Amino acid sequence: MAKTQYNADSITVLEGLEAVRKRPGMYIGSVGTKGLNHLIYEIVDNAVDEHLAGYCDQIWITLEADGSCTVKDSGRGIPVEMHQKGVSAERVVLSTLHAGGKFDNDAYKTSGGLHGVGSSVVNALSAYMKIKVHKNGLIHYDAYERGIPTVELVDGLLPTLGKTKETGTEINFLPDEEIFERTRFKAEWLKSRLHETAYLNPNLHITYKNKRQGEEESVIYYEPDGIIAYVKELNSGKEGVHDPIYFKGTVDKVEAEIAFQFVDTFEENILGFCNNIFTQEGGTHLAGFKTRFTQMINTYARELGILKEKDTNFTGADTRSGLTAVVAVKHPDPIFEGQTKTKLASADATKAVFAVTGDELQRYFDRNIEVLKSVIGCAEKSAKIRKAEEKAKTNMLSKSRFSFDSNGKLANCESREAEKCEIFIVEGDSAGGSAKTARNRRYQAILPIRGKILNVEKASMDKVLANAEIKTMINTFGCGFSEGYGNDFDITKLRYHKIILMTDADVDGSHIDTLLLTFLYRFMPELIYNGHVFIAMPPLFKVIPKRGQEQYLYDEKDLERYKKTHTGEFTLQRYKGLGEMDAEQLWETTLDPERRVLKQVEIEDVRMASEITEMLMGSDVLPRRQFIYEHAEEAEIDA
Repeated sequence: MAKTQYNADSITVLEGLEAVRKRPGMYIGSVGTKGLNHLIYEIVDNAVDEHLAGYCDQIWITLEADGSCTVKDSGRGIPVEMHQKGVSAERVVLSTLHAGGKFDNDAYKTSGGLHGVGSSVVNALSAYMKIKVHKNGLIHYDAYERGIPTVELVDGLLPTLGKTKETGTEINFLPDEEIFERTRFKAEWLKSRLHETAYLNPNLHITYKNKRQGEEESVIYYEPDGIIAYVKELNSGKEGVHDPIYFKGTVDKVEAEIAFQFVDTFEENILGFCNNIFTQEGGTHLAGFKTRFTQMINTYARELGILKEKDTNFTGADTRSGLTAVVAVKHPDPIFEGQTKTKLASADATKAVFAVTGDELQRYFDRNIEVLKSVIGCAEKSAKIRKAEEKAKTNMLSKSRFSFDSNGKLANCESREAEKCEIFIVEGDSAGGSAKTARNRRYQAILPIRGKILNVEKASMDKVLANAEIKTMINTFGCGFSEGYGNDFDITKLRYHKIILMTDADVDGSHIDTLLLTFLYRFMPELIYNGHVFIAMPPLFKVIPKRGQEQYLYDEKDLERYKKTHTGEFTLQRYKGLGEMDAEQLWETTLDPERRVLKQVEIEDVRMASEITEMLMGSDVLPRRQFIYEHAEEAEIDA
């Protein structure tokens, strides 16, 4: 590979840092755990970009005992020479938004970092950041507090700590507790992301260490078989219809790399990546693969006589039933929807993946007819089941066009402006009655459900569609569903932009929440991805002191804090259920937008979420029991 210069002239400046601390969600998605972990991903992505450029084969990530994180790589090191702005280029990169080497395709042919945004955003949102750059035989040093430099430059350049034979960048940072709701990184999410990165970069060694007390661990992620191994891991425990199929190719500087395997299930699991970044909401690269794959299966099915002239084509869902695939593209200048890059929008990615899939799959299938027939066999099975179940689905949906609420229990709101409307899914008629009285009728709808709904993870589609509670929710939301063979989901038809699960603050309430979330995740995942699903937080206690203000407490931890900080006698009232509150209490604690507490449901890692949902809600007992044993200490017991 030709070695290109990466120096101060590679750094381009667009604008300053001012807005980051004021609006952190614009840059990292949220200030919850998801946004917190995103800080690490941004720094790791920069190191991976060095690997993609051909200069880095080792990355070390350490969760330090003090709560900070250190990311070190064996790359070229951030440029430290004098920049045209009159200071070290490193200072420009770390303290200026949109400053980096990724606007110039000479320094990086492809990159996953946020084009110079990532490292400066992490700096701005950290209580402190310390940087060591191993470059030109010296260890260059810099430090910041909340984005402000604390190290004095020497004639505009960084001071040095000594000599070194290494090259690379080492960054240690501590998230700012003034910004984030919590500052403890989620180790499981991080490990999953690092393992994923290793699959996508088969020549990269990633060393993970956790030095936090009680969590000490060290893991090396190295996957020389790349995304083939990734597909095998995704399908572990399932019976493969054939061995994984792998191919890659390049069209107009866009490289497409694809691995897939069909398994003996009816689920579709396709993961998309662009420049090592997981595109959670898919995008143009997946559209290219799906379109071309469906076309090819239908064409081959007719050539082999499996589809007769009178037969209709297989649907896209038919051809992908049982398919697990990883579609990874490397793009020199990708276009994404949104700052956090959850959906690829580059039109040329569609063209590249479409062409590579067509050329390489034709070459493979022409030489492996039996594998082709087994793949078409999966589509045949899917089509037969789909046609049988479409009748039940059609009947249900056709009725719903004329019946807004099929169980008669919905108390709808007056407004029809979806962005202002919210619906509360309430456990039981008693709580439902209180909620209907307490609500603001103008924009709040109440839908009582009967206890614990069907566990959709264990049930067949016909049983799911026959369940009264589930039918009612599908009809009431108005946007259809997208699980399995349902292709009618349309989020623009959603009648309520907030879907709020409101159950009792006890174990049974949590169980109902879990069943409802399983249904929404499997049948309407877009509602979660687009931030429409929330969990209400009704209080568990009310304290009435002899002197002072009455106060609602939401859990046992709140109660313990109250006992420690308040002296004197008080009366403690425990709410066993929402039905024990009168309308006024329910309004002021759980319904009033000005005072209530809501948890927004988010998915950080789609692969991990699917695996855990299948494990905890499925039929296999042993993995669930092992998971419970391993995580028992993390459980919060409702005394």
